[in-house]
Amino acid sequence: MAFRLADRIRNLEDYPFVKISDDVKKLQQAGVDVIRLDMGSPDLPPPAAVREVLSSHVMREDQHGYTGYRGSARFRQAVARYYKRLFGVDLDSDTEILPLIGSKEGLINMALAVISPGDISLVTGLGYPAYIMGTKIAQGEIYTVPAPEDNNFFPLLDEIPQDVVKRARILWLNYPNNPTGSLASLGDYAKAVDFCRKHDILLVSDNPYFEVVFDGRDVAASVLQVPGAKEVAVEFMSLSKSHNMAGWRLGACVGNAEAVSALLRMKSNMDSGHFNPVYEAGVAALDHTSRSWIQERNAIYQERRDLLVEAMPAMGLKLKTIPKGALYMWANVPNHDDVAYCRGALHEAGVSITPGSVYGQAGSGYVRFSLVTPQPRMMEAINRIAKWQSIL
Repeated sequence: MAFRLADRIRNLEDYPFVKISDDVKKLQQAGVDVIRLDMGSPDLPPPAAVREVLSSHVMREDQHGYTGYRGSARFRQAVARYYKRLFGVDLDSDTEILPLIGSKEGLINMALAVISPGDISLVTGLGYPAYIMGTKIAQGEIYTVPAPEDNNFFPLLDEIPQDVVKRARILWLNYPNNPTGSLASLGDYAKAVDFCRKHDILLVSDNPYFEVVFDGRDVAASVLQVPGAKEVAVEFMSLSKSHNMAGWRLGACVGNAEAVSALLRMKSNMDSGHFNPVYEAGVAALDHTSRSWIQERNAIYQERRDLLVEAMPAMGLKLKTIPKGALYMWANVPNHDDVAYCRGALHEAGVSITPGSVYGQAGSGYVRFSLVTPQPRMMEAINRIAKWQSIL
């Protein structure tokens, strides 16, 4: 049968990590032991009590119907308590919180809710590909805002041309940052809030890593801590990284009530909510996970970070900035060919890492390592790459 695909699909390239995973799978099927340092999926388990709540609710006979388009009220209330406890931010659980089936679908649906054909999305020089993909699906245009390292990878908003600003509908921010591990200060967020208020732009803070911070930090900042931020901003939070629950697909959009309502309208035509036992496990995770559990988990990631920092020269790489949060190491390739380096690491050393160019032109010449591999396996990956580099 012959049929014609929609233009939006024919013009939409595969998500960058699909190709990486396909290349890895081919080698694995050929018998190659590939060490994956490309993915950001935590290897550590969620808290035991959270898993027990899921298990007990799955066995109940009254837990298997639809939960409603707004999601679980109990989960929304838990998110509100969580934000109050961590950030001192008050949220109305009925109008300012919307549960998501993972934050990624929320990002795409928010783009569809806000961007019309010809509108502009403002993305930073190094941006999570979903912001660009969501904009393309919505038939919007991308404008890349410079976010240089000497500005802590935060966008230089004053350098955006006025003709671009007039057509802009969304500013996407992501701190702790994927891929650099940089953090945003409340002062940074305040500048972004002022910019978006002045120009009637929705500020979208994608903040799944705020619980993953290093060097004695307790938690990263939330844009909603800025006074008046809810007038222009929403934040996407997720339990994927904060509680090692990536496969559970549970998060929330919080903040500006009008934007949350628009997202609900979009999602109500797309899905019918999540599985209630997952919501109940989310309540347990947000209400009962201790700060010591978070800190001990982060200490493991920090040990892995430090191992990679020490190993950079042996792998033929340069490290300009030590990450302060998130799950990644951002390193410079001396010859500036990040794709060739990653191809060689995979096919010659059996180690999969991410070429920086998947994050935009500003990422060319860099590679991203993830911290979600046990230390012995990470050490083996380092040794393999170092051996490969030594014979070049």
